[in-house]
Amino acid sequence: MSDAAQPTAAEVRAAAEAVKAALDRHLEAVENRTGEDDPAVYDAFNILAAAAEAYDERLYDRYDEVTPFEIPGADDSLPPYAGPEEPNALSVLIRRDYAVVEPQRLLAQAQRIADLDPDDDRPANAPVVGGSVHAALGVLFGEYEPDEIASRHKEFGLEEGDSTLWVSAADELPEPGEWLSTPFDQADPERVVCRFDVSSVFDEEDLREDLGDLGEAES
Repeated sequence: MSDAAQPTAAEVRAAAEAVKAALDRHLEAVENRTGEDDPAVYDAFNILAAAAEAYDERLYDRYDEVTPFEIPGADDSLPPYAGPEEPNALSVLIRRDYAVVEPQRLLAQAQRIADLDPDDDRPANAPVVGGSVHAALGVLFGEYEPDEIASRHKEFGLEEGDSTLWVSAADELPEPGEWLSTPFDQADPERVVCRFDVSSVFDEEDLREDLGDLGEAES
């Protein structure tokens, strides 16, 4: 993001204050709820989620820092849970999508990584990536953990798409190597204990609308 498009420090501070106000509103709604499906709690939850994401985005754009906030998916995004009440094992399934928006940056970063740890048989500074995005991605994901790539994706010329994390219950651990050939075929939505989604569907228009509602409630 260019300097001209960056949020100001005051805008970041305002987003942080909106999170604080949304937290107070959510706690008040929970303390005064009338039942498990109280719409006031649901509304306060959505406003808090919107405020947290707005703050997260502005903090990153201004200061290149992140928060631990994750935006969970809708309650009806999964079928009713039908797994064991007391799971003896669990699987964590994660998917993150990226668009390669700056291939030259990706290639340069991958070549830099390769040059820092060259193979014994490769001459110094000899290209191992060249113009191959496929090779560059192999170098990148071979060097960094997925969580680090997620927090530094802009450095590598990547743009975030949707992401999701499923925590799935199991009765017992599979045998070693049993599912490695088809690691995602056994994902059963009815055994998912919880999930967390991040998506561009939480766009700026929705965020402004929710934050506007919060501002009117506070005034």
